[in-house]
Amino acid sequence: MGCSIREYFEREGEPSFRDIEQQVIDELTLKSAGVIATGGGAVLREVNRARLRGRTTVVYLSAMPEALLRRVSSDTRRPLLQGGDPLNRLRDLHTMRDPLYRETAHLILETGRPSVPSLVNAVLTELHRIGAAPAA
Repeated sequence: MGCSIREYFEREGEPSFRDIEQQVIDELTLKSAGVIATGGGAVLREVNRARLRGRTTVVYLSAMPEALLRRVSSDTRRPLLQGGDPLNRLRDLHTMRDPLYRETAHLILETGRPSVPSLVNAVLTELHRIGAAPAA
């Protein structure tokens, strides 16, 4: 896009960003291998949910708004969390998006506060359990 997501949101608006996001998800979900780390709003469009669920194995790393705030409180690149009350905004986003992620996901892992290595191990263990583990 030639700029940060925040700048793109300010210049072109969220709907235009979501159009690009949809196109990228379509292209990436046609590839045979890799990891796609979507933005939180990727599930807002039904077509994205269908492509993600139908073409990939979706792992939803679920976290409560309070934990998310601790992780992103100093990140100024997140346009939907700028200004106002970020915790209430995260709660609103969670209320709207959590059911959509749960609908899309093949696996749901509550993240809590594990270390990154233990979370990776948990993801790989669960992928192996459902027969979707990546090749070593």
